[in-house]
Amino acid sequence: MTATTVSQMKCACTSCVCIVNLSDAIQKDGKYYCSDACATGHSSGVGCSHHGCECHA
Repeated sequence: MTATTVSQMKCACTSCVCIVNLSDAIQKDGKYYCSDACATGHSSGVGCSHHGCECHA
């Protein structure tokens, strides 16, 4: 069996559909996010602004 290194995962924001590269992600509290908006829980009321994603608070 060969070990696999994870390099991408879904943004930790529950309403977000983005896949984030771990090397580019914003890490907060051990979770990986695609944007500052998602990492701060959409405190400013805006989504991540990525094409095709309509995440929000």
